[in-house]
Amino acid sequence: MAQSLDMVFSALADPTRRAILSMLLEDDMAVTDVAAPFQISLAAISKHLGILAEAGLVSREKRGRVIWCKLEPDALRAASVWMGSFGQFEPVDLDAFERFLADEFSATAEEIEQDPPQPR
Repeated sequence: MAQSLDMVFSALADPTRRAILSMLLEDDMAVTDVAAPFQISLAAISKHLGILAEAGLVSREKRGRVIWCKLEPDALRAASVWMGSFGQFEPVDLDAFERFLADEFSATAEEIEQDPPQPR
């Protein structure tokens, strides 16, 4: 499982591949349609699609002369479960943390006013 998670997270690390996955959320697409919005070669898009396919995130199917790409959402399930296990921790309340820091800074400022440091 660790190796498949590594492959999924490695595939997701690239912004071009994340953009491709977002595009495939809408519908299956031909490789040429996937490549259209990008300023990189069709060969580079094919390499990105290969990495996504190796990670199990997309599948490719040849229909006639056209290669179609399809999102495989189940491949993200293991990664989602793994990340969800970190949800057991309490979220940080940033407002409370800010109030704590403000209180600490004001208390320190008051201490300095009452007992200023002596020159050496």
